[in-house]
Amino acid sequence: MASFPSPDFPNPGDSLSAPALNAEMLTRLARRRSTLAKDMGEPGPSAEQIETLIRIGARTPDHGKLFPWRFIVFEGEARTIFSQKLEARFREIEPDAPAERLELERMRFERAPLVIAVVSDTDETHKIPEWEQILSAGAACQNLLITAGAMGFGAQWLSEWYAYDKPMKAALGLQPGERVAGFIYVGTPQVEAVERPRKAPRVTHWEG
Repeated sequence: MASFPSPDFPNPGDSLSAPALNAEMLTRLARRRSTLAKDMGEPGPSAEQIETLIRIGARTPDHGKLFPWRFIVFEGEARTIFSQKLEARFREIEPDAPAERLELERMRFERAPLVIAVVSDTDETHKIPEWEQILSAGAACQNLLITAGAMGFGAQWLSEWYAYDKPMKAALGLQPGERVAGFIYVGTPQVEAVERPRKAPRVTHWEG
């Protein structure tokens, strides 16, 4: 992999230049496609790349500057440990589950070198509507996907059953009111992604 160019992050108070036409970025966005977690492998992002990935991921629209989300990073052995917890919990839910399903749960977080959980952490008492805070967490997920692609990695945004299971939320350390916006899997694609059928966007023009 080519050497990683560290992006130029601004400091508070810096003047930011107006957006300029960037054909390469437009093409990348037009061709954005998730890489399935099962189709990922090593290498994953370096420590420097993970830091950059998260810093860019956090540059989302955030009405009120509440930072209504946080990130939980899984890499190395942590993926194995959490996957074992997933298998143990699934055995409780489905005691008669077939061996292949238990194997799937045991390998959940080992499908990719890096998994980032994006946790929505809203403040219902704040004047900023909770819905807008939730949307900001979703924007962070999309930022991570796009940034991973710009770094040359594949990425997939998943939730799956354990995002909604109370014991697994406790295992993640989620506090009351926190919710998993998504698990972002990141790794090197082992096969090329294939474009899927897409419906045309539903668009109307308001005319009063």
